[in-house]
Amino acid sequence: MKATRTAKDVEPMSNGAQTGSDSSPTTAPQLAKQRSARRDAEQNLLETAATAGVFTTLGTAIRAAGLVDTLSGKGPFTVFATTDAAFAKLPKADLDALLKDKTRLRQVLTYHVVSRIVSAPKQGSPKSATTIHGGDLEITAKERGFRVNDAKVVHNELVASNGVIHAIDGVLLPR
Repeated sequence: MKATRTAKDVEPMSNGAQTGSDSSPTTAPQLAKQRSARRDAEQNLLETAATAGVFTTLGTAIRAAGLVDTLSGKGPFTVFATTDAAFAKLPKADLDALLKDKTRLRQVLTYHVVSRIVSAPKQGSPKSATTIHGGDLEITAKERGFRVNDAKVVHNELVASNGVIHAIDGVLLPR
């Protein structure tokens, strides 16, 4: 028996290859496993990110931008989360200036969030997702993973009670 995947379901991916898309079928056992992972996720996106231990700078930025309530909300959300290592690539003066400019910081951070679950595209089939900022992200499959605009997804599918986190190696800037 096959079940149709909905936007609320999160698919596990291997080596960045998509195991389905929003309209492709998935098996009942896969669907049950996905639902179980979401049900078992008791922490929201912010708690999940904090537990991961690689999003400290992002957590500071979220608090500075006043986005704690938004990302603790019902969702579902997909957060393309910049890692501490990616933030460390920025010149310190640029990062400090961004953290002090609440308006700009909020624009940049909301450009990393989509108000639905986003999974990797099929190889050769790019897709886009509109962020809560209002801009579009280009999501493309690569040989060993996927990219969001120019950032590489370094870890995907950190499941939270109100969405999913994909860790990225760069800061996405609104276009």
